[in-house]
Amino acid sequence: MVIKGLIGKKIGMTQIYKEGTAIPVTVIQAGPCYVLEIKSQQSHGYSSIKLGYETAKENRVTKPVKGMFKKLKLRPFKYIRELRIDDEGVLNKYFPGQELKVDIFDIGEYIDVTGNSKGKGFQGGVKRWGWHIGPRSHGSKSHRAIGSVGASSDPSRVWKGLHMAGHEGDETITVQNLEIVDIDVEHNLIVVKGAVPGARNSILMIRSAKKKPSQLVIPEPKQDLQQESTQEIEQTQGAQIETEENIQSEQKPTETNEKKGNESRETESQN
Repeated sequence: MVIKGLIGKKIGMTQIYKEGTAIPVTVIQAGPCYVLEIKSQQSHGYSSIKLGYETAKENRVTKPVKGMFKKLKLRPFKYIRELRIDDEGVLNKYFPGQELKVDIFDIGEYIDVTGNSKGKGFQGGVKRWGWHIGPRSHGSKSHRAIGSVGASSDPSRVWKGLHMAGHEGDETITVQNLEIVDIDVEHNLIVVKGAVPGARNSILMIRSAKKKPSQLVIPEPKQDLQQESTQEIEQTQGAQIETEENIQSEQKPTETNEKKGNESRETESQN
């Protein structure tokens, strides 16, 4: 049952050793993601949360999208995805502007990862479908050719779904029930046992496994986003006040020196 998820980026594959056996793993950089909108059955007819990942430049975002982020008091995000929530009872644990990190998952938990597979262009049937090649002797003229594709009189057509040459890859693929081997909260990394679709730096959607039990435990943030913003404003205001005081303190001695100089000149002229 899907109750939580993140948007991430594939870093690459490596291997780790446990009890003398090498385990192939994939390193994924997941989050931090921010909750942009919460949809429920009453408002939209289905339950989901809208997530944002990786900040974008403001000049590359349209005005309507920029207005949405302005209401949330957040910077625009490059990638926006919707995460369908099967259990509507967990929606009350989310709120707009909330930050989600990899610590919502635990080591040993199972996840489903969705991404676009590597695009390989137009390929022949041998590579695309694993056909057997023809004989390589001098008399053969069909080493990797397709051969016959259908009968002549009956059915007088090509059967639907016949394996032929064509475009390979660049498809949306979901790999289910991948075990989380390790989590690095400081660097927002998830280490998953096995392979995930896509090339390096490709965007992935990480969900709690649909066929495995999972729990939603969101750690409480140390400070709310509003408190952080108010602290930043106070710090900037304090820095501005300090600079103004320093400027005034530097200007005061110069003014006093000028007054003393004027008084000495007046006394000399009187004498």
